[in-house]
Amino acid sequence: MSQFFQIHPENPQARLIKQAAQIIHGGGIVALPTDSCYALVCHLDDKGAVERLRRIRGIDEKHHLTLLCRDLSEIALYARVDNSQFRLLKAATPGPYTVILEATREVPRRLSHPSRKTIGLRVPENAIANALLAELGQPLIGTTLITPDNELLNDPEEIREQMGKLVDLVIDGGACSMEPTTVIDLTSLEPVLVRQGRGNAALFGL
Repeated sequence: MSQFFQIHPENPQARLIKQAAQIIHGGGIVALPTDSCYALVCHLDDKGAVERLRRIRGIDEKHHLTLLCRDLSEIALYARVDNSQFRLLKAATPGPYTVILEATREVPRRLSHPSRKTIGLRVPENAIANALLAELGQPLIGTTLITPDNELLNDPEEIREQMGKLVDLVIDGGACSMEPTTVIDLTSLEPVLVRQGRGNAALFGL
């Protein structure tokens, strides 16, 4: 059964954040609150953890995983961003958006889309997620928490009950939205709406 940390949603306890980071460094999968819905996250550089994350979600390598970043400077390290893209990102981050961009060589090949060489990135507006990203000093790789029965959950107790044998830690940061992020593809000349979620696509002119 997974561990269960109750972390304050606005003032995360440093001790618990450190313990959560240690679990991730040890190859663990963590259910984490965000500014959209709960997410499953793991260490960016842990191949075994990434493969396990995909198995839990039942997705293959063609499904975009998302890099959760602290800020725009971190996004620029992992994706190619031109001036017009940067302006759009600056207006929409932090927030409940995932943007698809061309991946740089900093992104492990197994994480980018195999044919398109693209990566999904986001900067969450959530104190717990941001504290954990700061503690780790690098992005997390993640995906929307959807149960094997294809259900979105926002109750941490229910997440533990249904996912407790699959993940290593459930962070109780209170209920999240039941909407996933809005996904915008910025790899073309004009932004393309891939999925309408919690974020307002009008920020991208859509």
